[in-house]
Amino acid sequence: MDGYFGSYVLVAALLAIGVAIVAGALLANRLLRPARPTAEKLTSYECGVDPVGDGWAQSQIRYYVFTYLYVVFAVDAVFLFPWATVFDTPGYGLTTLVEMFVFLGFIALGIVYAWRKRVLTWT
Repeated sequence: MDGYFGSYVLVAALLAIGVAIVAGALLANRLLRPARPTAEKLTSYECGVDPVGDGWAQSQIRYYVFTYLYVVFAVDAVFLFPWATVFDTPGYGLTTLVEMFVFLGFIALGIVYAWRKRVLTWT
């Protein structure tokens, strides 16, 4: 396993072993569990409250928009941490500073766009 593909063979072998362990555990669970379905077990469970009415409920799109905006800005924050570590490295200061301001400019442009489209209003 010293050649070029040796590392790939090792990764593939470990992946196959992992898949076999997970598949074996799921198969053992399926074979060993009791199967006694009742009407109570087949109803939906809602945090300890008996389900009443339909399972369909309408929710407003703004919750999803705020969630997507949060995810976008959380991912952007993840990119700020490596930048902070590289910024101190000799020879990378001005380059990383300019790149980060371009990156933050794109983020600011996205915020301005969302604000202009009135996505950020909560009414």
